[in-house]
Amino acid sequence: MFELLEKALLTGLGAVSMTQKKAEELLTEMKEKYKLSEDEGKALLDKIQAMAKDSRERINEIAENEVKKTIERMGLVSREEFDRLQKRVQALENMVSDEDPGPEC
Repeated sequence: MFELLEKALLTGLGAVSMTQKKAEELLTEMKEKYKLSEDEGKALLDKIQAMAKDSRERINEIAENEVKKTIERMGLVSREEFDRLQKRVQALENMVSDEDPGPEC
């Protein structure tokens, strides 16, 4: 019974992120309604929170990858590329300024 309830709850939640308060409220309601023990309730809450954390991390990773792909498609430079080019320009400017100016025309 507990496993079926757990599966139904996790499916219903879709392992989406929820606040600590909401998770605790849901857990309290379930403990009363389905007569869950304190240990069962805590185990379920821990599992829900772990799944929510995993989901957030996956969503962030997917979003980051999509942004990178979009930047590449648009032909924009990344921050790393910009910084590298900026250092290169600075080095070239330093080389030019270190050379003798030569006679002015």
